[in-house]
Amino acid sequence: MALVALALPLTAYASEGVSETPGGSPSPSGSPSPGGSPSSAPVDPDATAVNVVLRDESNLDEEGDPTPVPGVTLRVSDESDAAVGEGVTDAEGRAIIAVPAKGTYTVTLDESTLPDGVQLDEDARTEVTIAVRLDGPNNFGVFPIGVVAGDTASFADRLSTSLTSGVKFGLIIALAALGLSLIFGATGLSNFSHGELITLGGILTYVFNQGLGLSVIFAGVIATVLAGVFGYGQDRLLWRPLRHRGTGIIAMMIVSIGFGLFLRSTYQYTFGGSTRSLSQYTTQARKDYGLVSLSDKEIAIISIAIVVIAVTCVAMMRSRLGKAMRAVSDNPALSASSGMRVDSVINAAWVLGTALTGLAGVLYAVDGQVNFQMGFKLLLLVFAAVTLGGFGTIWGALVGAMVIGLVVEVGPLFGVPSSIKEVGALVILILILLIRPQGILGRRERIG
Repeated sequence: MALVALALPLTAYASEGVSETPGGSPSPSGSPSPGGSPSSAPVDPDATAVNVVLRDESNLDEEGDPTPVPGVTLRVSDESDAAVGEGVTDAEGRAIIAVPAKGTYTVTLDESTLPDGVQLDEDARTEVTIAVRLDGPNNFGVFPIGVVAGDTASFADRLSTSLTSGVKFGLIIALAALGLSLIFGATGLSNFSHGELITLGGILTYVFNQGLGLSVIFAGVIATVLAGVFGYGQDRLLWRPLRHRGTGIIAMMIVSIGFGLFLRSTYQYTFGGSTRSLSQYTTQARKDYGLVSLSDKEIAIISIAIVVIAVTCVAMMRSRLGKAMRAVSDNPALSASSGMRVDSVINAAWVLGTALTGLAGVLYAVDGQVNFQMGFKLLLLVFAAVTLGGFGTIWGALVGAMVIGLVVEVGPLFGVPSSIKEVGALVILILILLIRPQGILGRRERIG
């Protein structure tokens, strides 16, 4: 039996008086569609309302439009978690739910009300946060929901999907692990603020995309460049003075922990605690490519990651910068005595490592959503990837990242609960280190 993968996006529009009909024409928000929401009273045309539409983009009608998903209950709560409204999607998959005032609201989907024979997959989100603004254009949030018909999904199909997701996730982890490995190779520092550099890439992408109206592609490019600039400033203003004062590695690791806390608190204060979506590529239906199914954005994420990793590895092996980084890593004092500008080499490692990590945050944001803790949640997996492959070697970081990504995504197929699926990767880490303490590749091929 074939896996039926349904990309079921929930597009939520927050508007004042006007909403968009499935065909794209505006209609008064107080005028429910035919077959109106059975649990909702008609909404006052002048009231501020959250207009939510559920459509199945993998099941198109005769005109090529996504089919609606009716009968699904949606609840809206405010920032204090107090319920402010509820609605049920009608025959057109629409629910119009009034909210009391301008503010931030959370829309929650009641999974038990999905149509018979349909269930959410393990990574699906059941809630989305929407900022309602009275004086702005319609604001929307997207539920990146994937659903499957539980009685038609074979183990082989689910395994293929999980392996594909594992490769994609592993490549994102690999970019961040590569950045961490480059910085460690040049400085010997295990940077515990590295996760916040992932978050920086995601937040900058959101700011340039949703805040300034740039496309996600241009926003991602700018975010990656600015992440590299941040790495340059970070080294010049923080790490270089500490090195010149003779600060030990342990003390610098403690500084990195404090710096990470500072960055994370800054993100929370400026960006907020809500989870937000980019304006493009949030939810896409997967297409069949033989044994695997991939959406267009997943193909782009995998392709970009592979190209960037390949170019970086070749540059580290053949360029003068790569040779200089290896020399500084092996013996900084000897490198300095031979006339090499050690500080410049280390600064270049910070710029390149931070840019790669920022790119990982950009791709992670495109793949999912943006949150001030998105990088912090990946930090342990990044360290696990570098440790598993062998600290100080970029090849080890790549191998370790792919192992971690595959184990995390495939684990739930073999009984690992989705809420703790990262545990499987850490168990693999422990088992391999018991056999080979230096990691899979150790330090034999250290080139960064």
